[in-house]
Amino acid sequence: MQKAFNAVWAAAAIMALAVGPEHAWAADARRAAAGKLADGSKVEAVTLSNAHGVSARILTYGATLQSLIGPDRTGRPADVILGYDDAASYEAHPNYFGATIGRYANRIAGGKFALEGKTYQLPLNDKVNSLHGGGKGFDKQNWTIASIASGASATVVLKHRSPDGDLGYPGALDVTVTYALDETGALTITFAATTTQPTVINMTNHAIFNLAGEGSPEGVTFHTLTIPAATYTPVDAALIPTGERRPVANTIFDFRRARILANGIRDGRDEQIRFGRGYDHNFALDKGTTATPQLAARLEDPKSGRVLEVLSTEPGLQVYTGNFLDGTFIGKGGHVYRMGDGIALEPQKFPDAPNQPAFVSARVDPGKPYRHVMIYRLSTAR
Repeated sequence: MQKAFNAVWAAAAIMALAVGPEHAWAADARRAAAGKLADGSKVEAVTLSNAHGVSARILTYGATLQSLIGPDRTGRPADVILGYDDAASYEAHPNYFGATIGRYANRIAGGKFALEGKTYQLPLNDKVNSLHGGGKGFDKQNWTIASIASGASATVVLKHRSPDGDLGYPGALDVTVTYALDETGALTITFAATTTQPTVINMTNHAIFNLAGEGSPEGVTFHTLTIPAATYTPVDAALIPTGERRPVANTIFDFRRARILANGIRDGRDEQIRFGRGYDHNFALDKGTTATPQLAARLEDPKSGRVLEVLSTEPGLQVYTGNFLDGTFIGKGGHVYRMGDGIALEPQKFPDAPNQPAFVSARVDPGKPYRHVMIYRLSTAR
């Protein structure tokens, strides 16, 4: 296998030299039909690929990252995110797999927030809270492809308009999500939005990862995780932050050095793990809000050697260990997804920030566009 992989690399290098440096290792973007939704509307897919065996497939429905494929340390490729084989299943069996989340990622307590002296009520789709936009958020919209391009990076830009009052939120939004894959194995996702009125926005991607390959029976339990965060935001029984920033030192929430997820994911002695059924918590990143993406997390599967680095401009990282996957979700290849079969690492503003004055504000105003840049970077460790 290794000899064959090396031969492919050598042939690719010769080809790159033959066509000239200006075309060496060009990344490719290809557009294709991807089926229909229940109302008959067409879904499209764009596949971004580079010369190193990394590729990403994006659906217009939900601006969803349907697959992310990368080689292990021997060169063997695998899709490392949970999801479905066809676009229709994302509509029929929604579970946020790989989706663009908005207008507001994570939870807002009671589905209420006040802005400019007015209280806004959002749908309650998470018992007593509003979650990930409120039921029919950005993940359930069929976005439009604005442009695609091949070159040093393979890129697709998707756009969506959310009208004033959509799911209770003020302001009409013009939103774009840009996926760009380069030759280093970095998939950069840029969220941008403008509004006609003061509002709140918090966007992220909800990919759920298993670096051993989605559907692998061992799940992510023995993956190692590193998060540069000295504090996290504990939650109440409804998974709403209490407002406290609690030190991670001497707790199972201390990922400042790489630790195996198994060492804490089922530790019922910790009330926070009982509340979340595992990890479902926001970490206050030491870096805070930054102008350019900086490291938010590093995930490694020691068996395959695959490494995922997550970088972001946002101050928080929600870690979710697939705690509500209960075997009723049948994913790619007929795989049954269960608790612990994947982990989401979602850079974002803090949960419930519109109701927590001590948290970084999620307010966005006309003339001051929203922007969040995050990166999923795949590599291998020897």
